[in-house]
Amino acid sequence: MKLLISTGEVSGDLQGSLLIKALKINAEKRKIELEIIALGGERMREAGAKLISNTSSIGAIGFLEALPYILPTLNAQSKIDNYLSASPPDAVVLIDYMGPNIRLGLKLKKKFPNIPIIYYIAPQEWAWRLGDTGTTDLISFTDKILAIFEEEAKFYSNKGGNVKFVGHPMLDFYRNIPTREESFRKLGLTSDKKLLLIIPASRKQELKYILPTLLKAAKMLQQKDPSVTVLIPSGLKDFDEILNNALNKYGVSGRVILSNEVDNIKPFLFSAAHIALAKSGTINMELALNSVPQIVGYKVSRITAFFARYLLRFNVKYISPVNLLLDKMLIPEFIQEDFKAEKISNAALKIIEDNSTKEDIILGYKRLKDKLGKPGVTDRASKDILDLLFQ
Repeated sequence: MKLLISTGEVSGDLQGSLLIKALKINAEKRKIELEIIALGGERMREAGAKLISNTSSIGAIGFLEALPYILPTLNAQSKIDNYLSASPPDAVVLIDYMGPNIRLGLKLKKKFPNIPIIYYIAPQEWAWRLGDTGTTDLISFTDKILAIFEEEAKFYSNKGGNVKFVGHPMLDFYRNIPTREESFRKLGLTSDKKLLLIIPASRKQELKYILPTLLKAAKMLQQKDPSVTVLIPSGLKDFDEILNNALNKYGVSGRVILSNEVDNIKPFLFSAAHIALAKSGTINMELALNSVPQIVGYKVSRITAFFARYLLRFNVKYISPVNLLLDKMLIPEFIQEDFKAEKISNAALKIIEDNSTKEDIILGYKRLKDKLGKPGVTDRASKDILDLLFQ
């Protein structure tokens, strides 16, 4: 059986790789010879997929921001169109990567109406709106939606979708968390240090709009508390040098965890961290599940912000999935005009110095975890995909 998995960006590549591993294990148990072709990244290739095009670094939010990726995206689409015309798959799994995957799904359903299409980690339409309706055509081309949030499952089910809630895949990651003492030794830190994680980017645009402000905030924190040291895990190889140069430019004491080290070091980073300054996205869930207090921020170009607010009438209550799921401002968020170094620094200092603020966040994380289902998510998802192939 041939399965196409399509995703993009760093987080999609990670989730795709986890799903591929689970699919291969369960296919072997069922004595199924499974070939996986993919749009994704190196993690998916290493997990056993044949990569048609690398889309892990193709992705942007906004109009100006997306311009540099128009040709690479068209090239990736052309490659997959040619490949599928010559050799159609037996099924398709779409992971996140909303714009390109919606287009691909619609195109495939029209050209190959009998090929089942599964959407895993669907767009968070239950949380945001564009204009008055703000929904995609996802229901029209999907045969099954594997929802990672209960709210997502209810949303698509109410619209007539074939939906199953499988839980959040981050639950599968952190069952054996190292101790803080062990993590400090692994990271070469002394016990008198307070570790500040800065997680600014999974897209190149975020290095421009988010990284400088987070580093300025970190510098302010270090001036107030010299025991604060910074570690920045790099999301992509292309980011390694940029992040190192930025640390030096803003005079921040710390170092970059290079992209080829991140996956192995990440559990130690989370265990040792006192606080994190992060962009909004999947990383917020990872930090929450590892009980790391965090400040969340996001910024795009002024033109993109104007279009989103006044022309598209984009509306979302919170930008962090943590706050969205809890429907309250548990962790501080700073968006666009409010995304200022001084505000971020002051909010972080309050968490560092005020134990009650930190304890409230940790208690909120525990409530969040109860909403995410049970571990074994990728295993369940892979079984549902194989079941659909052989129903």
